Amino acid sequence: MISSLTQAERGAAMLITLAGMVAGLAMAAAGQGDPMGAHGWIVLLFFALFFGLLARAAYGSDELEDRSLAYYDDPTKVGILLSLAWAVIAMGMGVWVAAQLAWPDLRFDAAWSGFGRLRPVHTSGVIFGFGGNALIATSFHIMQRTSRARMPGQVAPWFVLFGFNLFCLIAASGYLMGVTQSKEYAEPEWYADIWLVVVWVVYFTLYIRTLARRREPHIYVANWYYLAFILVVAVLHIVNNLAVPASWTGAKSYSAFSGVQDAMTQWWYGHNAVAFFLTSGFLGMLYYFLPKRAERPIYSYRLSILSFWGITFFYIWAGSHHLHYTALPHWVQTLGMTFSVMLLVPSWASAGNALMTLNGAWHKVRDDATLRFMMVAAVFYGLSTFEGSFMAIRPVNGLSHYTEWTIGHVHAGAMGWVALITFGSIYALVPGLWRRETMYSWKAVEWHFWIALAGTVIYVFAMWNSGIIQGLMWRTYGESGTLRYSFTDSLVAMHPYYVARAFGGLLFVTGAIIGAWNVVMTIRHVPRQVPERDHPTTSETMEPALPAAE
Repeated sequence: MISSLTQAERGAAMLITLAGMVAGLAMAAAGQGDPMGAHGWIVLLFFALFFGLLARAAYGSDELEDRSLAYYDDPTKVGILLSLAWAVIAMGMGVWVAAQLAWPDLRFDAAWSGFGRLRPVHTSGVIFGFGGNALIATSFHIMQRTSRARMPGQVAPWFVLFGFNLFCLIAASGYLMGVTQSKEYAEPEWYADIWLVVVWVVYFTLYIRTLARRREPHIYVANWYYLAFILVVAVLHIVNNLAVPASWTGAKSYSAFSGVQDAMTQWWYGHNAVAFFLTSGFLGMLYYFLPKRAERPIYSYRLSILSFWGITFFYIWAGSHHLHYTALPHWVQTLGMTFSVMLLVPSWASAGNALMTLNGAWHKVRDDATLRFMMVAAVFYGLSTFEGSFMAIRPVNGLSHYTEWTIGHVHAGAMGWVALITFGSIYALVPGLWRRETMYSWKAVEWHFWIALAGTVIYVFAMWNSGIIQGLMWRTYGESGTLRYSFTDSLVAMHPYYVARAFGGLLFVTGAIIGAWNVVMTIRHVPRQVPERDHPTTSETMEPALPAAE
């Protein structure tokens, strides 16, 4: 990692880490007696670690290989490993909080171990730690291959990757200390939000600079989805997190919005975080790795572009369906509902395009578990987007909202779509990155697939059933016109489903552990004959086949 940097790059990296150490020290000094002070020490130690590593190699040799001969894949390798580490930790945390719902005594006599603090560690760890690292790592890989151009410089990719993980670390540690804005998927406080903006600007600049250096005149569609993910998430994050700190020496801040405006801004952000973080970027993965693995051209390249613009335009209006039957103006609720139903068209266009790409390659799906991960992910993407459009309809939402049905819907997308396409992409990517002919154990890949699929089905069906039962119990009236069931009655009815949910989650995290073990063993297992490196000048032979003119 450091040995491949020039003297000038090492110097620049040392200046960045030194600035980070100063910022951490300032936070620690200013925030004494406040969680901000603890975060200051975390920042200081984080940058001090890298400063020490750089200082040890500051005067090393400057004789480097010709960078034009190979892509820069080291950040991608580290990003994959970080993604898997976050997956095991965050999914394990999810099993713990799921078990707490079934057995409430499964917590320590300490505030940090309560459901309210552990749940955002699980959600943010999975979304940002696991998903975010996978998106960054695969975007670095894909943008170089489809552009046939190496990333400019070697400091910016590491800054993006490690800077993003510092944000994740601050977020997770803050939740355990009780630091939160109480905004779904946007809990970190003001200083963490500012840091993420800095990282994200560098990420966007790096992506654009790489595309500007491309030797391939066409910008492959996967890059469109990744750029939408980067650009729109930046806008969402900045607007939703506009806040005034209560003090420059404390973690607390107050939103720039209030009342129903704050709720609308939050769910404009919340639903579009699903759209552009958990959909757009992962569609970029799908459009690159699935045709490459199947060795088939995209069924309809034109359809992939049309679905891109449909998703980009329709999704941005759909967030208000989270606020049916609230103080939000009725016409705004109706607008969100309408666009949510319309969104089914471009969403199914992408899912159908992926499945039709497999025409002529279904024998490979049968035999190749990696490709099966991607195929099932596309199926779950189609199912969860249909369900989302259906649940956005106001009368249906009257039954589903505030129930476990919503949790089932979210996890059908998170486990069935996001996680499966990520694991499939990692399995497709790892052997080539580490110059291995195959994964260490294809039996382990098979086991991972079936265990993950079983866990997803058990989890989702348990939540679908429990959610519908909840909704019906809450709106059942007796002959006197009063509610027939108390909230406690509905809670008792949920217990067997909560047990099933915990079991499904346990299966899923078991699969993640198997996957992480398999990747590590693949890296450690050095073959007798190492395959040739992937070169920018010849890499077009490694790219998804382009379709014939339509």
